[in-house]
Amino acid sequence: MAWQEGAAVEIINRMPRDFAVIVPMANEEEAFVPFVAALQGVLDGLGGGKVFLVVDRVSRDRTRQLCEGLAARDKRFVSVWAPENRNVVDAYLRGYREALRAGSAFVIEMDAGLSHDPRALPLFLRALDQGYPCVYGSRFIAGGSFYDSHWRRTFLSRIGTVLANLMLGTRLFDMTSGFQAFHSGIVQRFIDYPLLSKAHFYQTELRYLLRRHRCVEIPIRYRAPSPSVSKRAILNSLYVLFRYFLLRLRGKAALVG
Repeated sequence: MAWQEGAAVEIINRMPRDFAVIVPMANEEEAFVPFVAALQGVLDGLGGGKVFLVVDRVSRDRTRQLCEGLAARDKRFVSVWAPENRNVVDAYLRGYREALRAGSAFVIEMDAGLSHDPRALPLFLRALDQGYPCVYGSRFIAGGSFYDSHWRRTFLSRIGTVLANLMLGTRLFDMTSGFQAFHSGIVQRFIDYPLLSKAHFYQTELRYLLRRHRCVEIPIRYRAPSPSVSKRAILNSLYVLFRYFLLRLRGKAALVG
């Protein structure tokens, strides 16, 4: 089901305040200031919310120091140092755990560096508040788009969605977007699930595992400054996809109930 973008500004005063945004941060020094400024502007309008910035050993620049400095100045931001992370999936899950510990009713996951536009946050909150437990950002519905992105990234996203829907029996317009949101009860269901993904395909894995839950897609604009995707990430994506496909053929389709 696709969510048609409306005039978010008109409903901003009725937005829920008890929400968290989780953002893995890795080598984000260059884009740190514009990203944070955009996010602060949206939070000012919403009048609430917490942002958990998750940093681990992948970061080799001053990202950790910048996050800690921001958290000291603006109490809406929490810097989370997670040296135990093995991959980006661990970073996302650590953020979700922090949000649950903080008692957030809604949790929104997004990427840093303005790959995802913070101005879409009110749309996610509106859908969550209207009863959708799972809200997925989509670049392939009316109002959604890519910009400043290499054709290779666009192609991988489109082909990934086609393959996932075909092999897993899902019906979403965008199965690979990393901008998504959940009610806390949904997060509690998947937070300890033994996910197979080690890279960004985990978002596709989650959408498959949560396919029985009511969901909606909302339009987002996506920017991918780098055309490259690591071979390891692609191989892991194919492994996970075929693993679930084979389980489905054997009548043992995985599910987070």
